[in-house]
Amino acid sequence: MDHVLSIMMIGSLTIGQILVAGAAPAQNTLPQTADLTESAQVALIALPAVPPGKSTIMGGEIRKIDFVRDQFMLKVYGQGPLKILFDERTQVFLDGKKIKLRDLHTGSHASVQTVLDKTNIFALSIHMLSQVPEGEYQGRVLNFNPSTSELTLSSTLSPKPINILLPANTPVLQEGQSTSALPQLGPSDLKNGSQVEIKFKSGKQEKSIASKVTILATPGTEFLFNGNLSFLDMHTGYFVLIDPRDGKDYRIFFDSAQLPATQNLHVGDVVKVKADYDGQRYVASAIGTE
Repeated sequence: MDHVLSIMMIGSLTIGQILVAGAAPAQNTLPQTADLTESAQVALIALPAVPPGKSTIMGGEIRKIDFVRDQFMLKVYGQGPLKILFDERTQVFLDGKKIKLRDLHTGSHASVQTVLDKTNIFALSIHMLSQVPEGEYQGRVLNFNPSTSELTLSSTLSPKPINILLPANTPVLQEGQSTSALPQLGPSDLKNGSQVEIKFKSGKQEKSIASKVTILATPGTEFLFNGNLSFLDMHTGYFVLIDPRDGKDYRIFFDSAQLPATQNLHVGDVVKVKADYDGQRYVASAIGTE
């Protein structure tokens, strides 16, 4: 699955706060205008709505803040720094207390609630923490090395593979299953090409250690999607569908020669799609509109 990937907050935040932040719709993350100066209110009104889609929580260290270009670098644990954009729509907190955007500073450990804006990563909220946060990766399995217990993932949020240590007792679940009914799965079930979501904590030397693995899709699986088209690229042959059942974005590829109905698609259409996951992407085999 090409999910737009998510990383969880800890530190001074409670687990309940984590879940609320991770599941909150993008449009609910805008600051209240009563909390802004008059000039900031004018700037906020002039800004477009935040990009749609499921948000992702990323944990790391803030570096190189540029208030001119409205961007900063986040050193994510286990991988290189990522450029993240921000503006007056971004809310900033220090140990759970809301602060002003200009008080954002480098060197802080932070959990950043992000959403993809085309090819850019935009910060909906930034939670600077006194303690090193835990987090969450979402990506595609490239390899698992049993001798080193190291799992290698690819992610749309990182140009380089992500390496995570997977202890032998790490719970491995299928999507939709709870830990109260833990199936007998293990690292051997993490086939190359599988889409997974991994909760982790930071270990020594910035090593990420998995605490839970959820298998979202395995190669050869067929899926049924139903939702709105938020993006359509007829030249490349793919669209992005937001499924209201889970609030997630799915990038689905198609062959217009095999599926003539795609010629009549438009952004905003509600569609039903049957697609196969081939280990790298979803490929549509049938498309219908409502």
